[in-house]
Amino acid sequence: MKSDDAIQSLSALAQPSRLDIFRLLVKAGPDGLAAGTIARRLAIAPNTLSAQLAILAQAGLLDSRREGRSIIYSADFSAMARLLVFLTDDCCGGRPEVCAPLFDLARSCCKPAVKEPIAKEKVR
Repeated sequence: MKSDDAIQSLSALAQPSRLDIFRLLVKAGPDGLAAGTIARRLAIAPNTLSAQLAILAQAGLLDSRREGRSIIYSADFSAMARLLVFLTDDCCGGRPEVCAPLFDLARSCCKPAVKEPIAKEKVR
């Protein structure tokens, strides 16, 4: 990942509503959620949600697909993994034993099949 791509992704997440949207979609897993469901769960007006989803999609953090009349949005787990790897690439001055838990967490949380949140104990 290039620095410019990381900056775009981080900038997209650096706003409360967009961060909430992304976190909700991560929790939803690969099945994703319809735009209307996202709007209701987060109490975001549809036109505001549309703009926020566009910014996240432009940053490469979301996937979307049409199902009937709905557009289903899901987090792009591979993009999330690339961002986490970029952020921790030179982690801890080359001491892999310090950063190993971060890499293990990134590998386990960024698999689309994983739907349950990672226990907080593993973050430490």
